[in-house]
Amino acid sequence: MTVLEKIRNGLIVSCQAEEGSPFNTPKGVGDFARCAELGGAVGIRSCGVEKSLYIMQNTSLPVICLTKSTFDDGFVRITGSFAEVEALLNINATFIAVDGTNRLREKIYTGPDFIHKIKQMHPDILVMADIATPQEAVACYEAGADCVSTTLCGYTSDTISVNHKQPSFGVLQECIRLLPHGFPIMAEGRFNKPEYAAQAIEEGAWAVIVGTSITRPQIITQWYVDAIKQTVAQTH
Repeated sequence: MTVLEKIRNGLIVSCQAEEGSPFNTPKGVGDFARCAELGGAVGIRSCGVEKSLYIMQNTSLPVICLTKSTFDDGFVRITGSFAEVEALLNINATFIAVDGTNRLREKIYTGPDFIHKIKQMHPDILVMADIATPQEAVACYEAGADCVSTTLCGYTSDTISVNHKQPSFGVLQECIRLLPHGFPIMAEGRFNKPEYAAQAIEEGAWAVIVGTSITRPQIITQWYVDAIKQTVAQTH
C-alpha cells in the first residue's frame, strides 16, 4: 500500500506552533504529533527542518514536511526555494508540501513550474501542491504534483476576500470536478469542526488536514475568551 493509499479517508494533523508559543520547539510539536497518532490520525504535516526530523523520529506516521517564508507581498510561501527543498531532502523527507500558487519564486518559477522542476530532479519524492484556486490545482496536477491541498485559499492576495469563518467548500468541490477522478485532493484551511471534516470526505476529499483547532491552544483559548466577552458586552 502506498503512502497516499494509507492516508485516504483519514485525518492529517498539522503540528505547528506560532512564534511565542511554549510549544514552538521540536519536542513541543513532536508531542502534538504523538498525541495525534494516539488519537487515530493517519499523517502529520510539519513545518521546519529540525521539527520535521524530530517528528519523523518519534512517530510512525507519514510526515508531510515543509518550510515557511513569505513572498514580497507579505503573504505566506510554502517551501519556496530549491535550497529549502534540499534541506528537507537532507533529513530524508519523502513527502513534501510546496507552494503551488502562480506567484513567482526563484525569480522565474510559478508554483507549477517549480513543482515540475522538483519532480524532474527528484522523481521519487511525493509532492503535495498547496493551492489557492482550482485553476492552480489543475496546473499543479499537469506539472506532476502527486496530490493537491486547498491550504492557501484565503491566504493569497487574490483570495484574501474569502469567508475566513468557514472552509472554502466551493474551491474543494471545483477541484474535485476539474481534476481526474481518483486524484488525491486534500481539504485544508479552516476545517475546524469535526462536521466540516466529515462533510469534506463526503464530498470527495481524499483526506482532511487540520491544524489550528487541534494544535494551537493559545488560539483556541482566544476563541472562547472572545465569545464570552461578546456575550458579556451584549448583556450589559
